[in-house]
Amino acid sequence: MGRMEWFADWFAAPEYGPSRVLVQRLLAVVYLTGFVAAAAQFRALIGAEGMLPVPAFTARVPFRRAPSLFHLHYSDRFFAAVAGTGALLSAGLVAGLGDAVPLWASMLLWAVLWLLYLSIVNVGQTWYSFGWESLLLEAGFLAVFLGNQDVAPPLPVLWMLRWLAFRVEFGAGLIKLRGDSCWRDLTCLRYHHETQPMPGPLSWFFHHLPGPLHRAEVAANHVTQLLVPVGLLLPQPVAGYAAVIVVVTQLWLVASGNFAWLNWLTITLALAAVDPARFGLSFRTRSYGGTPGWFEGLVIALTVAVAVLSYWPVRNMVSREQVMNRSFNRLHLVNTYGAFGSVNRIRLEVVVEGTDEATVTGRTVWREYGFKGKPGDVRRLPRQYAPYHLRLDWLMWFAAISPAYARPWFLPFVARLLTNDPATLRLLRHNPFPDAPPTHVRATLHRYRFTDWHELRSTGAWWHRTALHEYLAPVSLDTLTRSGHRPPLGRRSRSVPLDGLRRRSGHPPGPAPHHPPGPPE
Repeated sequence: MGRMEWFADWFAAPEYGPSRVLVQRLLAVVYLTGFVAAAAQFRALIGAEGMLPVPAFTARVPFRRAPSLFHLHYSDRFFAAVAGTGALLSAGLVAGLGDAVPLWASMLLWAVLWLLYLSIVNVGQTWYSFGWESLLLEAGFLAVFLGNQDVAPPLPVLWMLRWLAFRVEFGAGLIKLRGDSCWRDLTCLRYHHETQPMPGPLSWFFHHLPGPLHRAEVAANHVTQLLVPVGLLLPQPVAGYAAVIVVVTQLWLVASGNFAWLNWLTITLALAAVDPARFGLSFRTRSYGGTPGWFEGLVIALTVAVAVLSYWPVRNMVSREQVMNRSFNRLHLVNTYGAFGSVNRIRLEVVVEGTDEATVTGRTVWREYGFKGKPGDVRRLPRQYAPYHLRLDWLMWFAAISPAYARPWFLPFVARLLTNDPATLRLLRHNPFPDAPPTHVRATLHRYRFTDWHELRSTGAWWHRTALHEYLAPVSLDTLTRSGHRPPLGRRSRSVPLDGLRRRSGHPPGPAPHHPPGPPE
């Protein structure tokens, strides 16, 4: 009997009840954001008539390499039903549905959410090849075993959430320390706020902070990503204080840019290490019933599985050839993470324009397409979109760095502009051809930089841009559909300051996409 009581005391952690509720609600909000974004964007990106259609992907990539419900059936209506179901379930869990049903039903709800989102990610190809997709799936899988109000929070699962938060932060710290020299000489943030994938409304102001404060930012980043995460794995109260530091630093990142739900999900994971009583927060203690044996068995099995699967991310973290944002299995469980191992010194942007003139000449008037999140109009203050993920805008950032990232989808994107495809135009902020599609579309590469205080006051412009060279020559719909003809992307010019870009280990700067299951596109 004494051993059983010891096991119960070790397994159950009733004092973490409020933390579990907060973690589950925030995770459900992130799930809701992901499903809403999927429903709003999929037709143009991966729909049956999209740029990278799911049916074409499932025809060449077998189920065992990319497990997904869409291997069994795909139609745009079915995808919308999957995303809509995920959004409804997520909203229900935000509202407390998981605590209103029996334990087994609550676990089933979380498992269905995970399965639905896994099905989307595994056929999402380039559009879903970001580390925070795997992070959501890994956290979502652990949430299946967090339980509900019928049982006390299981301590092993709380520790696994801490372990995940540790890997997110520590992996990001290591990739920076081993990567770009500007992390070691404390100068990276002289560039980062300007060159990050999608600046936010405060990024201009962060960029213009004094140089010594930028250096202090980098030094603080090393502390919070290399030392503080270790505290998450220590006993209380150290773990709780470390979690608070993680939350504060992640909120700083939220204020300085748009990184989809990466920061909010990291905050959610860190909260699993917070014991409210340690901070003087008193909540009415709930009286939990006994923990069912079958639930204990599942949690123990999960713990063993996570311990075994941790071998690969740990081996990656200690390796000199560390990679970031990598899934080691088709289910995206126990992954490795990291971001901004290198930082761009200059910002490049692909500007897409069209014309309705029948013939392109040197006097042709071109009109620019406006994107929702990425820089375009120099007078437009960057907007705050995170935690919502603008997938096209993010991939346009990668396209400017390396045309290879755009090769599978950029010409299909242009073809849809040439037909005024409604689904594609809904991804944009401004269509300069509302009445009839353009006759030709072209793309040019520009260098963008933030203006200074004097320029902002005198011109009202947040950005200054300089045209560098042609990225895609003017093309018509007939050109793109002509058999065997594919216009080249990213023609280089000697005027392009390519030495302003830094690359490490084959990754472009920033939070490089991971490699999803299936062959590279």
